[in-house]
Amino acid sequence: MLNRYLAGFVEQQLPVFATRDWHPADHCSFRAQGGPWPVHCVMKTKGAEFPSSLSLPTTAIIISKGTAADKEAYSGFEGTDLDDHLRGGRVSRLYVGGLATDYCVLNTVKDAVRLGFRVILLKDAIRAVNVGPADGREAEAEMLRLGAVPFQLPETGWAAT
Repeated sequence: MLNRYLAGFVEQQLPVFATRDWHPADHCSFRAQGGPWPVHCVMKTKGAEFPSSLSLPTTAIIISKGTAADKEAYSGFEGTDLDDHLRGGRVSRLYVGGLATDYCVLNTVKDAVRLGFRVILLKDAIRAVNVGPADGREAEAEMLRLGAVPFQLPETGWAAT
């Protein structure tokens, strides 16, 4: 579903920002270092690449997060220059989708709202880890309570309103 949104943004010549985990091999979030997660998204490895099925435009600005070995970063804003890029491009409204609803999406939305951005949550383009069975549902509810506006594409067509 994310590809349909990306195609619409490209068609309307809207900027696309893609965040990614870009961890050093000894990142604090990994179980071997006492963190909660298996090794994932180790920088400069195949596991840190965006899926080949994701149609990111060549103009997409890639924001890497979680790059310090001793600091977790769930939000796309934490320890990155995402805010500077958005403000520099006079962006005031963010459409947020991706992984994982209950961690990175939730924390990115929290920071975006706190920073004054209008947030549109792409409900059909998010997925949760669901460590607990209701984590994704609870994260969605929290984002809506914070002011994110839910959006879902119709079966055909779309418009970034």
